[in-house]
Amino acid sequence: MLKTDLKYGAFVKILEEELKPAMGCTEPIALAYAAAVARKVLGEMPDKVAIGASGSIIKNVKSVIVPNTNRLKGIPAAAAAGIVGGDPDKELEVIAHVTEEQIKGMRTFLDTAEITVEHVDNGLTFDIIVTLYKGENYSKVRIVNYHTNIVLIEKNGEILQEVEVQGESEEGLTDRSLLSMADIWDFINTVDIADIKEMLDRQIACNMAIAEEGIRGDYGANIGKVLIDMNGTDIRTRARAMAAAGSDARMNGCELPVIINSGSGNQGITASVPVIVYARELGVSEDKMYRALALSDLTTIHQKTPIGRLSAFCGAVSAGAGAGAGIAYLNGGDFDAVIHTVINAVAIVSGMVCDGAKASCAAKIAEAVDAGIIGYNMHIRGQNFEDGDGIVKSCVEETILSVGRLAKEGMKETNTEILSIMIEE
Repeated sequence: MLKTDLKYGAFVKILEEELKPAMGCTEPIALAYAAAVARKVLGEMPDKVAIGASGSIIKNVKSVIVPNTNRLKGIPAAAAAGIVGGDPDKELEVIAHVTEEQIKGMRTFLDTAEITVEHVDNGLTFDIIVTLYKGENYSKVRIVNYHTNIVLIEKNGEILQEVEVQGESEEGLTDRSLLSMADIWDFINTVDIADIKEMLDRQIACNMAIAEEGIRGDYGANIGKVLIDMNGTDIRTRARAMAAAGSDARMNGCELPVIINSGSGNQGITASVPVIVYARELGVSEDKMYRALALSDLTTIHQKTPIGRLSAFCGAVSAGAGAGAGIAYLNGGDFDAVIHTVINAVAIVSGMVCDGAKASCAAKIAEAVDAGIIGYNMHIRGQNFEDGDGIVKSCVEETILSVGRLAKEGMKETNTEILSIMIEE
């Protein structure tokens, strides 16, 4: 692919848009971001907060610890963090630099302010509406479809910013429909590494740092440590364990940033850490590691495009298949090996549901990465799932679309039922 090719620039831009830093699970951070923007617009500390959130937002914020809050969790905590300590200019690092005094202030705010949470259904999977009140004054901020997409800022009846919401299309982002596995393969084999090196260096540094912290520390169910205790330190185990450990830490209050993929830190960890672990074990060149990471990242984004940012379908499945593709490339696999790795991997674990962000995400990541590794090892032994094996279709593109259909359309009622189970008292 030549640099002058339209798709070349688009693929670089897609990576720039997706590989962003975030502190903590991205749904509570998006809520904190909306609250921080609303607080800035209001111009004073509110005494009342009204939060409207779609079901998938409620599901993904309910059980995860918000970083830099002294282990607070839930929707009111995320909003309080943004209101008291948030810097709206930092977007998904909105609460990365709070003070001890601000952390104490979050608890005080939760104890004294009136905070209400309402499940809203505007036909959008990703929808956050934060309204702050102080006496007769109010401010309102709405985010839809992706984590930093502010479509409404309002104060005291005056519309300060408004963007038309056209369903669940991601206006303002590069067209993801340009992606295909054939073009991704062409891109990663011809890209000038200088065009993607800075963002991949940041991904390597951040995501390996939190994975190593997860192995060192005591976070959640410590899935990374459990895997090593069970199986030792062979490469397959380490790839799974390090990815799981990153999620162990991230889901349970670690204050290190993560480079996300498709709006998710867990997906960012899953798409990158196993590839880095394999690259270092195999002793490949830095150039080859970068190309493998770009392959994994773009393959993950491509799979997530028909699914959407949030659904009842566990995003680790897509990222695990992406990691499998990267691992296949590192081992010398050709295009055929890469696409069959993806097909085999999604055929294995596409039934995995998302029941919100919490400690068990780490175990799901380990299984998704394992599916990617199995998918590659199936192929090199002449074993592949074929057209008609369940949701597997005649080619990788049709299979990706069938998985997207399953996740986006087929699992809508599953998502509703999961939410219902989660909020039962």
